[in-house]
Amino acid sequence: MAKALIIDDEKHCSDNLQWLLAKYCPEIEVAATVDRAEKAIPMIRQLKPLLVFLDVEMPGMTGFEMLESLQEIDFDIIFTTAYDQYAIRAIRFGAMDYLVKPIDKDELRHAVDIFLKGGVRRDTSKQLSALLTHIRRSNDLTFQKIALPAQVGFELVLIKNIMVCEGSSNYTNVHLDGGQHMLVSRTLKEIEQMLDHSPFFRVHHSFLVNLQFIVRYIRGEGGFVVLSNDMTVPVSRSKKEDLLKIIANL
Repeated sequence: MAKALIIDDEKHCSDNLQWLLAKYCPEIEVAATVDRAEKAIPMIRQLKPLLVFLDVEMPGMTGFEMLESLQEIDFDIIFTTAYDQYAIRAIRFGAMDYLVKPIDKDELRHAVDIFLKGGVRRDTSKQLSALLTHIRRSNDLTFQKIALPAQVGFELVLIKNIMVCEGSSNYTNVHLDGGQHMLVSRTLKEIEQMLDHSPFFRVHHSFLVNLQFIVRYIRGEGGFVVLSNDMTVPVSRSKKEDLLKIIANL
């Protein structure tokens, strides 16, 4: 069994999560529940859990602040949060797992399965680095990175270097400035949600484009945009008007 710690200031939430784990995830042993992030720090050192269920918003120290205060992260994390676009966007940026309260048993089972399949360490430190960098520099893309799932672990990619994301079923081909590209096991919709505050626009159901790389628009039914590397990307009719308005203000 994998030892887990639940950190949540709302007792009914931690009690419910503990009940769901006992009923639907017998592989997880809840070693303790903690109602404050400050209290959790010594508990983590003492119990050495393999998995931590961490509430994002708590009085005093937030879940993010607690993680930033730890010198070493040697456990996996599943965030739990009421629906909060800012928090969820940050978590997605690190390609980390999260559950929205009230927690659904099927989503919990899925998250636990990912944890069990991935092992104890799934590049958690790299993922957290991307998440915390996103929080600290939410308005500055110069050095901001995003964690993208690769064949083995995760790749940290500078957002400003992403030119276009091309969706294909459950995968996305991410084209980078300089000619590199990587196949990511995320749908284009998921990538779009991760980059929803950045200079990206969904020009077509299969393409998400970094507006900074557009150098030309070619008229047509929907038209095409030409990027700085001469790549041509189709524009759907439904997106044409909005795109032209955006381009006019670049």
